[in-house]
Amino acid sequence: MPHQLHFDTILFDMDGTLVDSTSGVVDAWKLFAETYPGIDVHEILSSSHGVRTVENLRIHCGVEDPEELEREAVRFEAAIVASAKKHGGQGIIALPGVHAIMEALKPGMKGPNPAWALCTSATRSYASAALKAAGIEPPEIFVASEDVEKGKPAPDPYLLGAKRCGVDPSRCLVVEDAPAGIISGRTAGCKTLGVLTSHTREQVEAAQADFVVKNLTSVSMKLAENGGVDVTIN
Repeated sequence: MPHQLHFDTILFDMDGTLVDSTSGVVDAWKLFAETYPGIDVHEILSSSHGVRTVENLRIHCGVEDPEELEREAVRFEAAIVASAKKHGGQGIIALPGVHAIMEALKPGMKGPNPAWALCTSATRSYASAALKAAGIEPPEIFVASEDVEKGKPAPDPYLLGAKRCGVDPSRCLVVEDAPAGIISGRTAGCKTLGVLTSHTREQVEAAQADFVVKNLTSVSMKLAENGGVDVTIN
């Protein structure tokens, strides 16, 4: 039986939730393996999703200097975009069901309490490029990696997203694919919807997502007459 829900604002993750950049990420790690010999790309891919690039570079490449971390993060994310261009724009694509939801929420993108916001572990520069590549218009409220001191699974990104939207976190739905992001949203006090686009059902359920769907084709959203968003989860 479908779940009929109402929220003040929807807080979306980006990679793995709105867009698929897997091929570009793989190419970027292969490139970085040339600079940092010995890193295991397959092992990294199994654990890095949903974590900020600077933190992945610190963990897997041993980069500690803050300035070098920022430079390398920019280089890594530029490599993802370059890979997408090399593959004729197919390296970064919108996931199933995303365009329909974006179109439904588009009239509510602006204003003091926008219908949706983005809370991503990516840098602002990369996230803007990735959304453009996938044909998604960036929202007015946009929380990126550099906006928070602690990334996911800490609650900071979603707490800041709710604050910037002027709403209580408990009145927000976080849409995520990664366990780290689900934990972040749940710890922030939001309801969480996990999509099975990058992790197994067992992994998503272990993170205690409130709702789980295969992808966003199982979800419909529309602007409510008195504000906020009505959500149907099939």
